[in-house]
Amino acid sequence: QVRLQESGPGLVKPSQTVSLTCTVSGGSVTSTAYAWSWIRQPPGKGLEWMGVIHYDGSTYYNPSLKSRATISRDTSDHQFSLQLTSVTPDDAAVYYCARVEDVLRPHFDSWGQGTQVTVSS
Repeated sequence: QVRLQESGPGLVKPSQTVSLTCTVSGGSVTSTAYAWSWIRQPPGKGLEWMGVIHYDGSTYYNPSLKSRATISRDTSDHQFSLQLTSVTPDDAAVYYCARVEDVLRPHFDSWGQGTQVTVSS
């Protein structure tokens, strides 16, 4: 049973950086069978895919966020992180990490519970 849990500061000031970590239990971010993603959901809006990191460390991002988002792996094999720079109030959302299954038909088979990020001065 794989478990994912987001962590990081819930409050960040405008123009600063959101830094979140996803801790994976019962799995490894270096497994070739899966990839690992960040998704967010602003209040009252739909889910927005942010990006993904693969077992070899390669990354892909939503084009709308590519200039500001960075996904990386921890030195361990059970954590990966998100940094989102130059944040504005529009970046306030619940942020989720999720595991991606099937390279041909990608879908999320496991999610964290989500963590609220508030942007305020």
